[in-house]
Amino acid sequence: MQAVILAAGMGKRLKDLTQDATKCMVRVNGVTMIERMLSILDRKGLSKIVLVVGYEGQKLKDFVATLDVKTPVEYVSNDIYYKTNNIYSLYLAREHLLREDTLLLESDLVFEEAVVDRILEHPYPSLALVAKFESWMDGTVVKLDEEGNILNFISKKDFLFEEIPDYFKTVNIYKFSKNFSETHYVPFLEAYSKALCNNEYYEQVLKIITLLEKPEIKALPLSDEAWYEIDDLQDLDIAESIFADDRKEKLKKFQSRFGGYWRYPHLLDYCYLVNPYFPSPKLVAEIKANFERLLFNYPSGMRVNSLLAAKYFGLKQENVVVANGAAELIKALVEKLDGKLGVIFPTFEEYPNRKAKDEVVSYVPQNKDFTYTADELIAFFGDKDVSTLVLINPDNPSGNFINLSDVRRLVKFFGERGVRVILDESFADFADCEEKTLLDEDLLAEMPNLVVVKSISKSYGVPGLRLGIAASANRELVDFLKRDVSIWNINSFGEFYMQIFEKYKSEYAAAIRLFIAERARFAKELETVCGLRPIHSEANFILCELTGGKRAEDLAADLLAEDAILIKDLSPKRGFDSREYIRLAVRDTADNDRLISALKKHLK
Repeated sequence: MQAVILAAGMGKRLKDLTQDATKCMVRVNGVTMIERMLSILDRKGLSKIVLVVGYEGQKLKDFVATLDVKTPVEYVSNDIYYKTNNIYSLYLAREHLLREDTLLLESDLVFEEAVVDRILEHPYPSLALVAKFESWMDGTVVKLDEEGNILNFISKKDFLFEEIPDYFKTVNIYKFSKNFSETHYVPFLEAYSKALCNNEYYEQVLKIITLLEKPEIKALPLSDEAWYEIDDLQDLDIAESIFADDRKEKLKKFQSRFGGYWRYPHLLDYCYLVNPYFPSPKLVAEIKANFERLLFNYPSGMRVNSLLAAKYFGLKQENVVVANGAAELIKALVEKLDGKLGVIFPTFEEYPNRKAKDEVVSYVPQNKDFTYTADELIAFFGDKDVSTLVLINPDNPSGNFINLSDVRRLVKFFGERGVRVILDESFADFADCEEKTLLDEDLLAEMPNLVVVKSISKSYGVPGLRLGIAASANRELVDFLKRDVSIWNINSFGEFYMQIFEKYKSEYAAAIRLFIAERARFAKELETVCGLRPIHSEANFILCELTGGKRAEDLAADLLAEDAILIKDLSPKRGFDSREYIRLAVRDTADNDRLISALKKHLK
């Protein structure tokens, strides 16, 4: 068995990184793609490795010569790389295909060793490695039957998004037997190159071969093996997060993305917080049915969207402002307010981060559960020089919840002293009680010092729509917030969601009941994990203390590297004082059971 690597391309989309070097010499976490690939192939007992070079070919040869590769390396030069495509590069190497079995690879791939092992160890002599099609993928797509036969290659013009569940993306790693190359691939390659053109992809030849009665090549789907094709700078950024060798470095790269984890189809996100039981399939279907209309039209301005938000929560239009996520309002609100800010730590740090450190008055509950009452807040902040108090209820990350009769008492107490209260109810709907919110016109009127902030993303399970509101009877403040944000600060999809939600209120109520039941079950299961102490929560997450000596950062890194599970490591947060805590989102039963199993593996 030999390997043939196609490495003649220019890699223009990688811009400055390929200005003076070929594409496969671009570094992923400090290691070039070609070095990583050759290192893996060098351990497979191959007879030789053939590199087809073109752009900056001599630099590539010189670089490979510096590597500790024991397998003999030969070169084929594509001198007209700038006006041909990889079909011509493979055509130039066709004589090598005729000499022995071949592993064919493209040089712009990063993959774990198990990917190559999978295709080499499979007994079928000629295979195309494929993976289930995901949203980040581009390039050649195929459909298969149950036996792995390639039914057809899907061209871009024939690509149907509704058929994505049936599509597989070619990984650009192939195994050709010597016989297959002799009887099928090379004859068709030569005919295609001579009859048509050399500015095509070699997959075109495979497409023709699969039309034969006996094509003699099958597809082999990958399962969870990691691989990535690097065509541009975004690909490089994602690949570096997937293939970080150091576990803690890998964790940092994922944490620094702050979302966008749909690009990682095998990742289970226990870091970011949503509602696993809403929106309902019917609501999603209604948005899909109106997709084109929403895509091609501007959203309404602030006046109309404030009206929708008012209807959504039963408020007056003039008392509510809708925003591109609650974070947009937090920034405007905190930066607008003069004086010192009272904050309970540990907390959602978007609030204190908007103030200078000397403008934040901190309260840290003196207990392991970080619980506190309205009376404790009154006692602590009552004589402090604060102009605004932030109360997240339920709190993040503790899940502590103060009943609303006590919250009203607290708001009135501080109102009598001229202190404004920002009440963040982003997680309130998950509380297991009847009375959950102060988003009520009569209550707002009674407490003009109160501003209620709510993230729609978290409770209603639509983080991609970026919706949040602030409500207050203080018209001057609300008017300021409306002026501070842009006139089109939410998109048409968010506006449409608010317009249709009322039809789905009963489904939302049912989803909350399902969630509360699953949270209780999940919490009991967490109690069975050695070295983990879950803390009662009224939110859609559970704060847990690590009691067995395992560091939170180490656990988070292990779960990500070995189980593709991302959790929230709380050790850097203010208020924990080097104590080891993690925060776990609450997902559905299947996901939660998968996490429990992984935790038991790492916490023994």
